[in-house]
Amino acid sequence: MTTPSFAVHIPTADLEPDPLDPAQIVSGTPEVSGLVLAESPDGRQLRGIWQITPGVVTDVEADELFVVLSGRATIEVEGGPTLEVGPGDCVVLREGDRTTWTVHETLRKAYAITLP
Repeated sequence: MTTPSFAVHIPTADLEPDPLDPAQIVSGTPEVSGLVLAESPDGRQLRGIWQITPGVVTDVEADELFVVLSGRATIEVEGGPTLEVGPGDCVVLREGDRTTWTVHETLRKAYAITLP
């Protein structure tokens, strides 16, 4: 990372809209926003904040570790566990995991992603 050291207050950070692919939406009208806080020179390491409003969406995951700051969701991993996540939970998802997210309350997380 070439970003200098810094601190950000995650609960009040301003996020940018990051529209979902309509094919990912299973039900509801979920909206996604986020903010990349740091990115490695090669673009493979990302650190940031991400938020999603209630609804049901599908995704194919990256290699990710995140901590939920607020909100609640159920994350079903195809062929794997069903994760009930809320404030304070740390979650690790594997690259290629196919997931279905049922977001019960607007969820905000801080994440670290490693791309292939």
